[in-house]
Amino acid sequence: MSSATAPQPTLDERPVTSLRGVGPALAATLAKLGLHTVQDLLFHLPLRYEDRTRVVPIGSLRHGDRAVIEGEVQLSEVAFRGRRVLLCRLADGSGYITLRFFHFSGAQQAALSRGTRLRCFGEARPGPAGLEIVHPEYRRVIAGVTPPADESLTPVYPTTEGVQQGRMRVLTDLALAQLADGGLRDWVAPDVLAAARMTSLEAALRYVHRPPPSADLELLNAGRHPAQRRLAFEELLAHQISLRLLREAADEDAAWPLPACSDLVARCLGELGFELTGAQQRAWAEIAADLERDRPMMRLVQGDVGSGKTVVAALAALRAVENGAQAAVMAPTELLAEQHARNFHGWLEPLGIRAGLLTGRHTGRARRALEQDLASGAIQVAIGTHALFQEGVEFARLGLVIVDEQHRFGVHQRVRLREKGLAEGRYPHQLVMTATPIPRTLAMTAYADLDVSVIDELPPGRTPVRTVVLPETRRVEIVQRIEAACQSGRQAYWVCPLIDESDSVRQQAAEETAETLAAALPGVRIGLVHGRMPGRRKDEVMTAFKQGSIDLLVATTVIEVGVDVPNASLMVIENAERMGLAQLHQLRGRVGRGSVESSCVLLYQSPLAPIARQRLAVLRDTNDGFEVARRDLELRGPGELLGTRQTGLMQLRVADLLRDSDLLPEVQQAAALMLRGPRSNMEALLRRWVGQGERFGKV
Repeated sequence: MSSATAPQPTLDERPVTSLRGVGPALAATLAKLGLHTVQDLLFHLPLRYEDRTRVVPIGSLRHGDRAVIEGEVQLSEVAFRGRRVLLCRLADGSGYITLRFFHFSGAQQAALSRGTRLRCFGEARPGPAGLEIVHPEYRRVIAGVTPPADESLTPVYPTTEGVQQGRMRVLTDLALAQLADGGLRDWVAPDVLAAARMTSLEAALRYVHRPPPSADLELLNAGRHPAQRRLAFEELLAHQISLRLLREAADEDAAWPLPACSDLVARCLGELGFELTGAQQRAWAEIAADLERDRPMMRLVQGDVGSGKTVVAALAALRAVENGAQAAVMAPTELLAEQHARNFHGWLEPLGIRAGLLTGRHTGRARRALEQDLASGAIQVAIGTHALFQEGVEFARLGLVIVDEQHRFGVHQRVRLREKGLAEGRYPHQLVMTATPIPRTLAMTAYADLDVSVIDELPPGRTPVRTVVLPETRRVEIVQRIEAACQSGRQAYWVCPLIDESDSVRQQAAEETAETLAAALPGVRIGLVHGRMPGRRKDEVMTAFKQGSIDLLVATTVIEVGVDVPNASLMVIENAERMGLAQLHQLRGRVGRGSVESSCVLLYQSPLAPIARQRLAVLRDTNDGFEVARRDLELRGPGELLGTRQTGLMQLRVADLLRDSDLLPEVQQAAALMLRGPRSNMEALLRRWVGQGERFGKV
C-alpha cells in the first residue's frame, strides 16, 4: 500500500537554507535583512535597476552615466597619490577612460596588463585625466568573440555586509525558480484583482526581479511600473485590512455609554471665558455622539497648532466623570503631560473634579499614593506619559482614554492602555489627538481604524505669523530687533540649534546662547529652559515667562509644545535648516497667540542644501498646517511624518503613500471585498506583509 505524497511546503515555510549554497553563516547574515524564508527573498525587491543589456561606446559617456563598456587596456601602472593606486587606461576606438582601483592584489594587477580586453560596468565621473570609473565591475573577454548580453535589466538590491549584489542576484534566481511549483499563493481574490485591473502576483514578482531589456527603465526606477504597482497595491491592502480588522474587533466590544447626565460640560463652557469655534463645536458634537454609544469610540481629532483640541478633550473627560467613570490623558513627553495637567487643573478644579499627574518622575511614596488614588477612583482624570499603562497602575473604572500626539505612539501602545481599562467586559472609549495635520490620503490609510474629526479653524483674534528666512550673518540685526520688541513690552523666544540628540550638548548650546544674548542685551530679562533642568525649575521659568517677568526665553526644542504666552510676538530659530517642517511649524505656533502681529525668524547657515531651501520656503509661504503637512509628505515621506522611526507604524516595504496615493480608493474597495471573504486568506496576507505584532490587538 503506497502512502500519499506529502504536500510540498509553501515558500513562506521553506527556510533560506533550503536554497543551494546557503549555509548557517550566510543564513545568519541574511537574517540581518529580515530574510528568513524563500518568500522573504522574493519580496526583497530591488532599489533600482541598471541597463547592462548593451555595450555603449566609451566616447559617448558623460559624467554620471552608469554603463557597460568594452575595450583594450592600453596602459596599466601603479601610481602613488598618497596611497598606492592601480590605474588602467581602457580604449575602444571612440575614446578612452581610466579605471581606478584603490584596493587590488598582485594577481589582479597582472590580470589587467596591457593588451587585455575587458568588459566593464560602473559610473563615469571626472578625474585628473578625463573621465574615470572607480572600482568597476569587470570581466576579461576575447577579441572577436562577443559574450552574451544580459537578458534582463540588472537589479540593485538592499544588501548588508557579507552579501554582495552578485550573491543576492543568484539567491533571487534560485527563489524565482521555485515560483513555478505553486508554493506561493496569491491571497488576493481573483475578483478583487480583476476589479483593480491588476496582474497575478507571480507575474509581478518575475517582472520586478528580472525586467526584460525592453522595460521602461525610467518607469521602473520611479516605482511606477504596473508590476511594482501590483505589489504596492497588495501591501497597502494588507495594511488597510489589518486596521479594519482592528476596528471591527473593537466594534464588537462593549463600552460604558457616557450620555449627558449633568450640567458639568455646560458649567465648564460657561467659565472658559471664550466661545468655542465652529470647528471645535462640530468636533465636540461628533465626540459626544460617539460617547453615548455602548461601543467604544475610536476617534482621531486633528487640528493645527493652537486650534483648541485640548479644550474639546477636556469636555470629553467631563462627560466620563459625570457618568462616574475616570478619564486618562496620555502624552508622549513629560513636558507636554505637565502642560496638560496645568490646563486640566485650571478647568476642572473649580468644578470640584480632581486631576492627577503621573509620569516617570514620580517614584517611591509619592507614586504609591498616586496609584492608590487612581485605583480607588479618588483621581477622576489622570494625566501622564506612558507611565499610565505600566504594571502596577490600576484604575477604578476607566471610561475614556485620550492620547495626545498620536503619531509619537505606536498603535500597540494605544491598545495596551485600552486593555488596562477592561472591566466587567467593557472597554474604555478612545480619543486620539494630533497637532501634526495629516493629509487626507495619508490619514485614510494610516488611521483606517479611527473616525476622524478635523478642527480646521483657529480661535478668533489670532493673526497669521509672518515668517522670514535669513542667513546667520544677519544675526546682529535680529538681536537689535529683539531688543526693540522687548522694550515695547513684547516678549520673544530664541530657540537654540539642534546639533545632535544629546541632551548635554543641547544644554550647553542653550547656556552659551543665553550668556551671549545677555551680554548683547543688558536691559533685557533673559530666562533659560532646557530638557535637563529639574521639572520644578523648568516650570518656574516658564511660569515667569508667562507672567511677563522674563522678556526673552532662550530654549531648546522643549518648548515645541507646552507654553501658551499671548504676549510673545517674536520667535527666532537658529540653524532652522537642521529641523523638519513639522517641528518648525510646531515651534512657530508658540507665537501668534495674541492679537498683535507676530514674526518668526528662521536663521540658517550657508550654504543651504536644496531640500533645506525647499523646507524653509514652505514655512515662509504658508501658515496652514495642512499645507505644511502636505509638503512635508512630499519632501520627507510618510515615515517621518507619522513618526514611524519611533513606533513601527506603517513601515512599508514596497508602497509609497505619496507616490501610490491614487491606489488608495481601489485599496479601500478591495479591503471591503476581502473582508466579506474567507478569513484564512486575510490572515495569510497579513502574515506576508504586516507580521503578527501586538499592534493588532486581538486580531
